[in-house]
Amino acid sequence: MKKMKNEKELLKEAIRVGLIYAQKRGVAEFEATDSQQLKIEYIYKLLVHDKQIQPLAKEQMGEPGMKHKLAIWISKLLPDNHPLKN
Repeated sequence: MKKMKNEKELLKEAIRVGLIYAQKRGVAEFEATDSQQLKIEYIYKLLVHDKQIQPLAKEQMGEPGMKHKLAIWISKLLPDNHPLKN
């Protein structure tokens, strides 16, 4: 899995947007004390369930793979002129 440019910043944006998505769907409420790992795993599973992203292969399953998938997901949603895409 090749690391993307700005992957950390893309992941932060993916978590932010993913939390809003989960709350609008009415399936989750997150607390400020919830860990980033918990949020990443929940958002990843929700997006796979909703068929927004393809699930990872079993050998790639884990936090690094989920982070990468979320970064890819958000990069496709951002407009072309967004600073994180440059």
